[in-house]
Amino acid sequence: ALLESGACDAVLASAAASSPQHLKRLVVQIKGSSQNLSEEFAKAARQLKKEAPRIQFGKIDVTHQRDLRKEFNIREFPTVKFFVDGSREDPIDCKGVRQASAFITWVKRRTGPSTVLINSTDQAEALIHADDLAVIGFFKELHNDSVEVFSETARDVPEMPFGMTASEDVCANYGIQKNTLVVFEKVGIGTDVESFVSQTSVKIFDVPVENHILLFTPKNSETFNVIYDNYKSAAAEFRGKIMFVLVDTNETRNGRVFEYFRIREIDVPAVRILNLTSDAKYKMPADEVTVENLKEFCQSYLNGKAKLHLSSEEIPEDWDKMPVKVLVGKNFNRIVFNKTMTVFVMFYAPWSYDCRKLLPIWDELGEQYESRKDIIIAKIDVTANDILSVELDRYPFFRLFPAGPDYQVAYAGEHTLQAFSEFLEEQSKTKAEPEEKVGI
Repeated sequence: ALLESGACDAVLASAAASSPQHLKRLVVQIKGSSQNLSEEFAKAARQLKKEAPRIQFGKIDVTHQRDLRKEFNIREFPTVKFFVDGSREDPIDCKGVRQASAFITWVKRRTGPSTVLINSTDQAEALIHADDLAVIGFFKELHNDSVEVFSETARDVPEMPFGMTASEDVCANYGIQKNTLVVFEKVGIGTDVESFVSQTSVKIFDVPVENHILLFTPKNSETFNVIYDNYKSAAAEFRGKIMFVLVDTNETRNGRVFEYFRIREIDVPAVRILNLTSDAKYKMPADEVTVENLKEFCQSYLNGKAKLHLSSEEIPEDWDKMPVKVLVGKNFNRIVFNKTMTVFVMFYAPWSYDCRKLLPIWDELGEQYESRKDIIIAKIDVTANDILSVELDRYPFFRLFPAGPDYQVAYAGEHTLQAFSEFLEEQSKTKAEPEEKVGI
């Protein structure tokens, strides 16, 4: 159906009321010569109606809907937006998707797992041979920041199958010994090809993710060609040691990358180095992206002389005014490592659906312990603040910092108010045994 502005309001409200935890809505705004997209969108809607009836599709002609265009920041047509749980707040842009099959994959990855979990070589081979290109992330373990970034990337690239594995047998089969991203490409069979391609007729581009340098800059800027030429010149000298990556800051789908590196619009052009094994980030000291500055930065990093770049938000004026205290990098150690109070901290990412779902429960926990003088309930946005004293885990994760001793206790229970409260009461009465402690 073609929805008008008022109808859009009513439908979103109805969606939220009917099943707030499960109902999803995908709305496309269409104007002018977008018939091909409309047809592909309709195909996807018909298919998903059979496979996932709780996901609904709609379209709106916003040619004369000025308020809607402004509210949803619609600057080009056609535009596709994904509304979650019937809420019109912060819809997700669906960029660059134009085929029905890609629409279906994109929506499924937004409402479920974005990658295939691979536990055997047979599963890996099936994924590799399913399409012309396939991406597999080989990881030592599946609960770290690198895996989170990999999964988020897969959500925005529906045209390619993504898989990930931590299976030692699968890694050994492909000769993988460290965290590695591999792109598999099918190639034709012939005499020349067989000389360097295995009998599976799959060419493997082995991309180690240990040392990455990223240039953040808009491709349409007047200085782009000069900056990019400098970047390529420096890259030639560090081939095999550091992977050089270009991130277009005008590309909406790169938003998660900007957030991960704390890159703001006023920062670009910006250069960062990331070691994904340790999650350590480094900022190029110089502002100008010259060949000399890039070489000096890379060599300093390889020599172990580059300084870690630790980000922190400013301390909010009202950080301690609510039941749940707001921590940032600048006040974290002072608050959690104290001699008189036990501090229970939620580490979250604001873009994570699981985190957003838990924040109201965490607020309830704060209210429950607000009157206690020996307990602090706190939260920290780990996408905006670097904390060296805590090993990052999959968002959200929780740590208890008992009063006095300099150690932390990892919480591994259910994410419910009762479970959080019971854990806190137990830890308040008796100190954790040494084997339950997580060293810092």
